[in-house]
Amino acid sequence: MFWQQTSFVTRHSWIETACLLLLCFFVPEHIWAAKIGDIAADSSLGEQMLRFLSFRDPSVRYAVAGAVLLGISCGLLGCFIVVRKMALVGDTLSHAVLPGVAIGFLVSGIDATGLFEWNFDVNAIEKNPTLIFIGAVIAGFLGTFFVSYLRKTTKIKEDTALGMTLASFFAVGICLLTMIQELPTGNKSGIDKFMFGQAAAIGEDDIKLMMVVTALIVIIVYALYKEILVTSFDSGFANSIALPSQWIHHLLMLLVAFSVVIALQAVGVVLVSAMLITPAASAYLLTDRMHRMLFYAVGFGVASGVLGAFASFLKPNIPTGPCMVLGASTVFTIAFFVGPRHGVLTRWLRHRSRSENVRRENTLKAMYQVLENRNAQPEESVSITELAERRGETIDEISIQTKALDRHGLATLYEEGNAVLFTPNGWQLACKIVRNHRLWELYLTNAANIAPDHVHDDAEEIEHILGDEVVRELERMLEDTTRDPHGKNIPGFEEIHKPFTPTATGPSGYGGNS
Repeated sequence: MFWQQTSFVTRHSWIETACLLLLCFFVPEHIWAAKIGDIAADSSLGEQMLRFLSFRDPSVRYAVAGAVLLGISCGLLGCFIVVRKMALVGDTLSHAVLPGVAIGFLVSGIDATGLFEWNFDVNAIEKNPTLIFIGAVIAGFLGTFFVSYLRKTTKIKEDTALGMTLASFFAVGICLLTMIQELPTGNKSGIDKFMFGQAAAIGEDDIKLMMVVTALIVIIVYALYKEILVTSFDSGFANSIALPSQWIHHLLMLLVAFSVVIALQAVGVVLVSAMLITPAASAYLLTDRMHRMLFYAVGFGVASGVLGAFASFLKPNIPTGPCMVLGASTVFTIAFFVGPRHGVLTRWLRHRSRSENVRRENTLKAMYQVLENRNAQPEESVSITELAERRGETIDEISIQTKALDRHGLATLYEEGNAVLFTPNGWQLACKIVRNHRLWELYLTNAANIAPDHVHDDAEEIEHILGDEVVRELERMLEDTTRDPHGKNIPGFEEIHKPFTPTATGPSGYGGNS
């Protein structure tokens, strides 16, 4: 289930990164954000870092503050979007608010002289953060309502409704932005920066609005954390205990709309969904606990935002928003490959370690069987040739395995590697593997009524994963645990813990003491 949930988020993150790289190559340079700060381009890296960390430039202070607030709000809400499998909803909302941004901007030019006497002065139009925020939230709400209406009144599925809403609202927004650019003050308004973001243009009023919205998001998430958590993971249980699941869902969507709107100035409509999803997706790969996921996502979001602002400060014409997204995507890539539990590389290493462990245990079992077939004692040696015949492998392959046993202290090589002896630890492990194998065969024949000649393959897999508790339960269930269905001895406690000293004697042809 975990990887089924992660697969969509993973694909979504890769798609966002690919689109970002394409935009970096093909979008005209003048569309991107301006440089944060005015330090000389030929300054050393140390001087630039000190200038950035000193926060002397107002644009740096506002950009970093905006990045931090953006990381907190998007990180918190992104976690619930990810666990609810609603990544496309965030993308849709980010595009649906664009018409509201444009309309909010145009409303600032209306002069209401009376209830029905309105004058529209194009020269009076200015970027009013409050009006833009209200217009964007209303547009986001309408987009959410449109999706719900299509789902309830037609046969259209959610992903289709989201795609239609995204495309239609975004198209309306582009048309309105084009109209604004043709106004006398359009080019000076900075409204076009909402497309791709311009952190350098964040002002004091923008920061105040972002602080209010972020504080509201934190307070609501903290106050309703349990309710949001229950409805996110088990809506049926939430309904059974009379939790208003639909109201909580709509409240969460409203908060997402708030978060999207305050992020527009920094990263723009095109990339805001990446900041909403990518830090949360990175955290999702690192932990299975929701409270930890929230802290990780907020940390990743804040770090990505600050690094994006720093990258934009270092070099002219480096856009802040895309740098933030690239930072978040870098964190996601690291988590995807080297996450402690679900990372690709980590899982490969874990699988490799498990496979090597199984090969070592199979070799120990083969040594036990060779000694058993010739009624030998555990102190005696087993030749490499005997092991190769028993395992059906080449001498070279068996030599590799016996050397691995020697490294792990499970066996001792003898006569220049041509023979091998059990160590006490190796003997105990071999007896346990044989015991697990034969007990499971006995269980399948006695309890499941499976023919004795059909139980070997299943026991070959189970023998490596049976724990002590399961083995004791099998022994309690079975009446006679001394012989397997084929009449072979099942090692008991005394045989497993039998003390011995390897002597390297026996019919294998290798005499003398080790």
